[in-house]
Amino acid sequence: MAPLWERVARPRLPKYERRGRPRKPDPPPASPPGGWLQPALFEVCRDFTGTDPDQHAGPDNPWLAWARHTAHRLGENTVWNYLNRIRPVLIPWSSGYDHLREVTRDDVLVQLDALHGGQRQHTLIVLRSLFRQAKKNGTIFKNPTSRIRVGQREYGILQPLEPEHINTSVAAVTKPADRLVLALAAVHAARSGAIRRLQLDDLDIGNHKLTIDGRIRRLDDLTLHFALEWLKFRRRRWPDTANPHLLINKITALGTGPVSGVTLSEPFRGQAATLEQLRVDRQLEEALVHGPDPLHLAEVFGLDEKTAIRYANSARALLDQAAEQQLR
Repeated sequence: MAPLWERVARPRLPKYERRGRPRKPDPPPASPPGGWLQPALFEVCRDFTGTDPDQHAGPDNPWLAWARHTAHRLGENTVWNYLNRIRPVLIPWSSGYDHLREVTRDDVLVQLDALHGGQRQHTLIVLRSLFRQAKKNGTIFKNPTSRIRVGQREYGILQPLEPEHINTSVAAVTKPADRLVLALAAVHAARSGAIRRLQLDDLDIGNHKLTIDGRIRRLDDLTLHFALEWLKFRRRRWPDTANPHLLINKITALGTGPVSGVTLSEPFRGQAATLEQLRVDRQLEEALVHGPDPLHLAEVFGLDEKTAIRYANSARALLDQAAEQQLR
């Protein structure tokens, strides 16, 4: 070991150089998205930075700083989607203010009050991103979007599928695996991910039981018929596969992983009744037949409280509309 005075006099290296792999240098700042220097995007008559409107590439420009930050994290396409979303908000602000810090909380609320549903939610998310980054860069001193709640999203009334649309989707599936997937979605309202995760042990043919995401369901005759048809095909096509999943294909039969989501959705591509729509229609049908009771829906399908209430409200509205038409 070296003497004490040599160890003391030795310069102390940074922590990342003392052990392990040296730390990589920070990446250079993301360049502005392509086409950013087109001021017509905002259609503004003033620049919020208080500088010459032609100097849109200035380092203190909040738009450019925010765009660089967002493009670095989420990509250039996301930047343009964000900008297109808040352009109707920026136009009135730019006609009345010279600087971004002049925007107040009331100004934000006025713009949000004119929006509803997902449009309001998305606009608030974009404004939060903009003002948060502007405050971080020192362009503004107070974030006017802080403590503004998005609020509960308003959903429309769910509508049942037309019988001809369902029949078209049923006629479109011809393979044993696709027919089983159709039954799992249309009868048991199973999500695509839950269908992909199904194991062979989840199918109890002797006791007519099926376990989907930990919930035991009775195996109806239609699903049982398609399951037996698929198992017969599976044993004949891949007799030596070690994959424990119920659904496999020529790729996953060589391993132990599940099939992809595209494998399930591809047979229904272009159909009026997709796999997700069949699942939604099954849950809505349950609410229409057995009454708009959210507790019943949560028990049968394992829905969370808000989703069960949404289905129950839609079923109640449809039943009320049917009753009004009968009275006319």
